Amino acid sequence: MDVRIKIAALWISVLLLFAYGDIFGFFAPGHIEEIIGGEISGIEITDTFLLAVSVYIAIACVMVYASLVLPPTVNRWANIALPILYIVSIAASAIDEAAYFWFLSVVECALLTVIVWYSWRSFRREPT
Repeated sequence: MDVRIKIAALWISVLLLFAYGDIFGFFAPGHIEEIIGGEISGIEITDTFLLAVSVYIAIACVMVYASLVLPPTVNRWANIALPILYIVSIAASAIDEAAYFWFLSVVECALLTVIVWYSWRSFRREPT
């Protein structure tokens, strides 16, 4: 199977884990009340916050397609740099979170690491 398809599928898996992590959070006692009160984990929900989260998710969404169509060199570096940035942000956001969130974060980071590994290993051999 083409490595580009594998990477795109990994990005889709990461996005599904992001979504389910957020959905499961609504089941935590007091979480919905916190959101109604205008906060998430002590962070005020503002237009700027929502825009930032939208950009964060949009980048991962675009990477599904970009992984299939970018030239090999650009593909390689985008699929190395972005997953590393996501891993750092996921690790930072998991501090003081519930066990389910830690579990999903570990799986997300593992999948992102596989993206880095595939990109490092595969695209260096393709001609540009």
